[in-house]
Amino acid sequence: MATQLESSIHISDLILQASPVVQLVMLILVLASLLSWYLIAKLHMTYKKAQQGDDHFQKIFWSGAELNTLYNNAQVNSKREGLEDIFYQGMGEFLKLKKSKADTAPTIDGTERILRVGLSRDQSNMEQGLGTLASIGSVAPYIGLFGTVWGIMNAFIGLAQVEQVTLATVAPGIAEALIATAIGLFAAIPAVLAFNHFTSKSEEVYSERALFAEEMVALLQRQSVGKTQETE
Repeated sequence: MATQLESSIHISDLILQASPVVQLVMLILVLASLLSWYLIAKLHMTYKKAQQGDDHFQKIFWSGAELNTLYNNAQVNSKREGLEDIFYQGMGEFLKLKKSKADTAPTIDGTERILRVGLSRDQSNMEQGLGTLASIGSVAPYIGLFGTVWGIMNAFIGLAQVEQVTLATVAPGIAEALIATAIGLFAAIPAVLAFNHFTSKSEEVYSERALFAEEMVALLQRQSVGKTQETE
């Protein structure tokens, strides 16, 4: 009997025979899962590209190249991003303030503000998609649970019209309902893991860029003080 029941129940049949509400829930969860995997792949490529670009620029920056040369190269590069773009914005502000013959302290303060703005802007661009992953990870299980509750409710309503209740009559309805929860967990678990991973990665990238910005400001300050002393 158990073997016959097991052979007669297939997941595809349960999905096709599910109520329209449960099928809609399953469809939403499948689409959410596909969206989360798309965002995972996109974020992976974004952070990988950012890490490689930052490492490459830092090697050039600390190789002893002239800051004005790096600034001119960044100005020519219309596709600059990451550390190169942050450096370009900060250096551009520094040169503008120096050209206006501002004192060293206001010049450094203005450069620091622009660097912070650049850091925040680049970080916001990199983190696009994290909020969606968090939403999928938190909401998908509840959507699946809604589909399960609805399916079990319909199953019990159907049983009320049956004179003799057996395992064969109960199992399909409950199994159909539980599939919604399974799909919800399938969509939520990767999204939550990916959100935690990329959040940690984002903090790591931000820390490295913030450290570079501080070192850049210190370097500009030393150069400004040195030129001021030579002038005196």
